[in-house]
Amino acid sequence: MSKVVRIANGQGFWGDSIDAPVRLVGAGGIDYLTLDYLAEVTLSIMQKQRRKDPQLGYATDFVDLMKRVLPQLKAKNIRVVANAGGVNPEACRAAVLEVAKKLGVTGLKIATVTGDDVLARLPEFQAQGLKLANMDTGEGLFDAPREILSANVYLQTQAMVEALDTGADIVLTGRCTDPGLTLAPLIHEFKWAADDWNRLAAGTVAGHILECGAQSTGGNFTRWWEVPELWNVGYPIAEVAEDGTFVITKHAGTGGMVTVDTVSEQLVYEMGDPHNYITPDVVADFTSIRLEQAGPDRVRVFGITGKPRTPFLKVSGAYLRGYKATGQLTLCGPRALEKARLCADIVWKRLKAAGFEYEHTDAEFLGASTVHAGIAPAPDDPAEIVLRLSVKDPDRKKVERFGREMAPLVTAGPAGVTGFAGGRPKAQEIVAYWPALLPRELVSWQVSVESV
Repeated sequence: MSKVVRIANGQGFWGDSIDAPVRLVGAGGIDYLTLDYLAEVTLSIMQKQRRKDPQLGYATDFVDLMKRVLPQLKAKNIRVVANAGGVNPEACRAAVLEVAKKLGVTGLKIATVTGDDVLARLPEFQAQGLKLANMDTGEGLFDAPREILSANVYLQTQAMVEALDTGADIVLTGRCTDPGLTLAPLIHEFKWAADDWNRLAAGTVAGHILECGAQSTGGNFTRWWEVPELWNVGYPIAEVAEDGTFVITKHAGTGGMVTVDTVSEQLVYEMGDPHNYITPDVVADFTSIRLEQAGPDRVRVFGITGKPRTPFLKVSGAYLRGYKATGQLTLCGPRALEKARLCADIVWKRLKAAGFEYEHTDAEFLGASTVHAGIAPAPDDPAEIVLRLSVKDPDRKKVERFGREMAPLVTAGPAGVTGFAGGRPKAQEIVAYWPALLPRELVSWQVSVESV
């Protein structure tokens, strides 16, 4: 039989199920466990954490997970590839090595990949005349003063391949592509060439199907009522052959389902141009993908083609865009919607009378078809409405002042105000996204290994 590599993904984002990866390891039968913790805003949060404490800046949930599964990982020879390193992979590795020592796990080798964090290099890029134009607006990053919180390059997957080539049991990286977590083990195992575009595209598609965890096994599925035992949903496994064909499945005895439809819905998630799904490694043609049901909870994926990678790498940046605050309460009883609208009007008028106006305000009336306004019919006289008010402004003090106007509605508003909890709304920073392109020759990466 030809070699098959089995890769499971146990984390679709930081905040996903803390038990899913534990179940995957416990059930076994996999060669690699991937864990995807990063989203665009996550890195800016991690940068703020590291500023306060140089030992932070990574996904602490990953360390908690290692406390639960590290002995099993070693016993079952399951290797881990995770972007849990965030903006501080070395600190994450140190924390895991400490866990290993406490658990008595020896012979553990952990590799880190760095080089994606280019925040400190922004002055260098500016001096070189690079515009780092926003891919959505065309505005240059340095065209106006900005408090830039983070800037991370999506590294080429070869960086993680080099880390795996060291024999590392665990590879920790910062910003890589989500599909790259799956592609790296495949390049490492099969020794796919850097210009084998079709197989690189196939590995990328496999990673794209796995990257959001249970979304390919019945989670967030359009026909949700057809999904059995969603409470016990199994997370996805890709069984990949050397030629790039693969099967998506899940462990027996778990809930959820793997069908052509569940896999198809995940494929169109964050897809963009279906002819040109661009990554640092390859441009995949999603219109070439073929799917067929290959048995219960087994979908075969084949026919994938790819094209050469672009000369650029994408930069995921974030900057401070002002402040926001949101508060809510519930209006109940007869004419609830009318009372909720009156409450909103009262708040805005009281703030204006006090000399406060805002860059943006918003009032939502949940229960009156707010989510599907203009599509779904609104009820004539709902018995209860959740009023949610929000403001946004560059001035933090103005936003904080808004937070003092919700509570007075309890006694200085219409009858039927309830559900006010959590205290006054507090001003929160608005972190705005800045996507840009950087010539790939300006970016390099470093791999280091430590053992216990």
